Amino acid sequence: MKVAYLKPFLTAALIIIADQLIKIWVKHNMYIGQEIRFLGHRGMLHYTENNGMAWGLELGGDLGKLALTLFRIAAVCGIGYGLVYLIKHKYHRGLIMNLALIFAGAMGNIIDSTFYGVIYGYAPIFHGRVVDMFYFPLISGYFPQWLPFWGGQDFIFFRPIFNLADSAISVGVILILIYQKHYFKHEHIEEQSLNSEMVEE
Repeated sequence: MKVAYLKPFLTAALIIIADQLIKIWVKHNMYIGQEIRFLGHRGMLHYTENNGMAWGLELGGDLGKLALTLFRIAAVCGIGYGLVYLIKHKYHRGLIMNLALIFAGAMGNIIDSTFYGVIYGYAPIFHGRVVDMFYFPLISGYFPQWLPFWGGQDFIFFRPIFNLADSAISVGVILILIYQKHYFKHEHIEEQSLNSEMVEE
């Protein structure tokens, strides 16, 4: 493997391995709903499983679950192809590494969805549940009564329970959005230069 490919794919592999080790430990050492607090009420492991997308979002029924898993597999193939394309065409290293994070996160959750049902004997292939465990309810309280729709209801920030794969996806996406102008600046300059040369000719 060329050196340019080594760092992003090694990073992705390490994230996938770490994600799976954490999930396997949780499944073998905790029961669903159990909490292990390491920041008091503000940070804990909270073992839960979901049938759907990152952050516990779901599509209903067995058909929805199958469609979601197959979509994930197709998406991760596309992301992998995109990663190879960016490396081959020497795009910005930051963009490549962030896409590697997204690739690793998608792959980590695909392993759960595809194989966990079979490995742990509760569902056929492609119908596994994603293991989540990190929970940080940093702020809790109630919405003011005058607020439309949510007035008087309780709120928690941050409510979603997630895993390392979810975090990798989120960090990759957020950094791409923040630094997109910087990442694509070189390509924009090259395009302007090419257009100028064509006009001069």
